[in-house]
Amino acid sequence: MKKRVIGVDEAGKGPVIGPLVVCGFATTADRIEDLLKLGVKDSKRLSRKRREKIANFLLKHGDSEVIVIQPSELDKMMSEKTINEILCECYERIVDRFKPGTFFVDSFDVKPERLEKRLKRKGAEVVAEHGADEKYPVVAAASIIAKVRRDEEIEKLRRIYGDFGSGYASDERTREFLRSYLEKNGCFPPCARKSWKTLEKISQKSLNDFSDISF
Repeated sequence: MKKRVIGVDEAGKGPVIGPLVVCGFATTADRIEDLLKLGVKDSKRLSRKRREKIANFLLKHGDSEVIVIQPSELDKMMSEKTINEILCECYERIVDRFKPGTFFVDSFDVKPERLEKRLKRKGAEVVAEHGADEKYPVVAAASIIAKVRRDEEIEKLRRIYGDFGSGYASDERTREFLRSYLEKNGCFPPCARKSWKTLEKISQKSLNDFSDISF
């Protein structure tokens, strides 16, 4: 039986808009060279068109598991757990889905060894590292699939809400979109993560701006 290797990565941990996507991609050790020939590398180093082309090939010729957590579901989970705990549970699901095998994981934990310990199962060898998507092609493959899937979800949202920028709280266009939506509708859009502190800050600023109005 050929040794199986599995890469695990996520897309969308930080943004205030859109879903969190986690992906596991499995192949055999003797096919890693094929991933390199395909051009698999850290998704951030590929153009969107190239990512989509590679992801399409990977989905047809490899075994993958994709978990998509929409903002409303993520908010419910965040009422009891941290984002890292949620990610860990997703990674555990993927390990249980693909074991036995060797799992290479892009670590979201500041202490990769702690994540390794939690993910280890009978029949599962786990290697967790920061920047694993740059070092291990099988993790890069998972990264590409996760990124492409999240991009697809974001495009659906753009067709509904228009241009809201990158979706990150550091993006002024994103913050302005959220402020404007709040002022017009009295609430934030369903695509926004209500549990993110960004929305609390925007709400507070909007209230302060309103209180400064003279009648």
